[in-house]
Amino acid sequence: MGVENAAAGVAARAAEERARAAEQNALEPLGDLRRTHTLGELRAADVGRAVTLLGWVNRIRDLGGVKFIDLRDRHGRTQAVVRPERVHAATLARANLLRQEFVIGVRGSVAPRPAGQENPEMPTGAIEVEVEELRILNSALPLPFSVAEDDPATAEDLRLRYRFLELRSERLQSILALRHRLVAAVRASLDGMGFLEIETPLLVKPTPEGARDYVVPSRLHPGKFYALPQSPQLYKQILMVAGCDRYYQIARCLRDEDPRADRQPEFSQIDLEMSFVGEEDVFRVVETFMAVALKEAVGVEIATPFPRLAYDDAMRCYGSDKPDLRLDLPMADVTAIAGGLEFRPFRAAAATADGRVLCLRVPGAAWASRRVIDVELAPLATRAGAEGLAWTRLDGGALAGGIAKFLAPARDALAGATGAGDGDLLCFVAARRRVAEVALGQVRGEIVRRLLEGKPVTHVFHWIHRFPLFEQDPESGRWTPAHHMFTMPLAADLERLESDPGAVHAELYDLVMNGVELGSGSVRVHRRDIQERIMAVIGMSPEEMEERFGFLLGAFDFGAPPHGGIALGVDRLIMLLAGRSSIRETIAFPKTARATSLMDAAPAAVPPSDLRDLHIQLLEGDLG
Repeated sequence: MGVENAAAGVAARAAEERARAAEQNALEPLGDLRRTHTLGELRAADVGRAVTLLGWVNRIRDLGGVKFIDLRDRHGRTQAVVRPERVHAATLARANLLRQEFVIGVRGSVAPRPAGQENPEMPTGAIEVEVEELRILNSALPLPFSVAEDDPATAEDLRLRYRFLELRSERLQSILALRHRLVAAVRASLDGMGFLEIETPLLVKPTPEGARDYVVPSRLHPGKFYALPQSPQLYKQILMVAGCDRYYQIARCLRDEDPRADRQPEFSQIDLEMSFVGEEDVFRVVETFMAVALKEAVGVEIATPFPRLAYDDAMRCYGSDKPDLRLDLPMADVTAIAGGLEFRPFRAAAATADGRVLCLRVPGAAWASRRVIDVELAPLATRAGAEGLAWTRLDGGALAGGIAKFLAPARDALAGATGAGDGDLLCFVAARRRVAEVALGQVRGEIVRRLLEGKPVTHVFHWIHRFPLFEQDPESGRWTPAHHMFTMPLAADLERLESDPGAVHAELYDLVMNGVELGSGSVRVHRRDIQERIMAVIGMSPEEMEERFGFLLGAFDFGAPPHGGIALGVDRLIMLLAGRSSIRETIAFPKTARATSLMDAAPAAVPPSDLRDLHIQLLEGDLG
């Protein structure tokens, strides 16, 4: 209702504002006004220069009849001054009409600001422009929110409804510029490494890739549909078969997923593929362009090569396939120690073949009160399937709090296994191995976040590789691809493909930064026989293989080279580099969590005549 009321209020004032502007005869054409400088450009060295500036009114102040206009464009801000004694009456009258977000042009000369009135926070803060002529190029209605103030408390729905206003803010202008710099640097780096930028189709054949396809009905082929690509996966593999050797594009990907926090139905990827490579070749290419991109985009030097961590090791040490390694904080397996203690949950876990007791040492955890542990940390473990989170502290050489009385006989052994010292908190989870790993990993993630609060931002990259190729659906028992079905199994695991799918690992890898997965890739299957075996494991019949993927399988029959690649999320990377918490802030025109665009009211109904042309008839319940 807040958005609707604001929109109605703005609309109600629109006619009045237009009439007011017309009465004043204030709006003028651009005419011969051509800007000489952007609004972030002028410095003290420009004093005395005649200039023409164009932009939006960011703020305006009236001090004793003197108008101070803070003029803004995407490059920055410059202060313009209208002094009654130095301008014609018509110019002064126009200045009296100004309000935030009017579009104006001024002519004048650059002058130094009076001593003591400089603004060191603005690059242009040493100067101002003495206005001689002012034109109002367009007026602006009263604003639904202040662009100049850019208040984060403004309702997101309201900001998305007026996205064209929010995009004027310095915050979002800087994010768009950061995105441009990063993508430009990636393009230049890949070009220098011999990659070709090649576009793949946006109207493709529907194929299963994990999420629902957005489908597009074909007017020329009634009853048939295109899909919008979830990724260019199959086409970039075809490009390798076609001999293109090194391909990339900044690819648009579209997925019709159920509403989830911080997901977008359309997003961008740095998508690349290479022939005659193994995973280390892909790693080196990615590390090269990431180092260049971060230096060019944000001035940050990152060390290469990035650390490599096998999936099984990541789960064992950190309880996550995307651990935040800005703080190491590995988990310790203390099953052997805990099994000899008189604490029933520990003894029960230690007595089962797959049971584990895992411990996380939290250094200097004075902030972790009993309330924080019970109310904020423990629920993370229970939501992941554990029965609870046990804890104690090392205090003055002894264990204190939580389950200290049960652990006292093993104090020295626990300190030795975890490296714990005085003042440290020890957190425990006892459960089946994978449940224990994931549950304590969730707790670890929150603890790392708290320990890093207020500290300088760092950029820590690492690779997670050697993922399982399959995962088993707990309800149906069927095997499904852990990532996707076009990934080459490790050579040593090929013989177990049919006999023990759960034990098969793949040449599959993720790039992780600060606990966020930036993207996934793999060395691909390039042989028809292996690809058909993988498809058979997940339950596809030969007829289904041919129907859905016959064009790819057929291409493999004509000399497909070994190849591999990766796709990295542009939006997530920009979110991290800009220090934001939502990818919506990194996309010029994002959708809401329900995949709607409030600015242009998409999705929308189409005329019945268009539906008839597409041979589509809506069900009665879909006409609301």
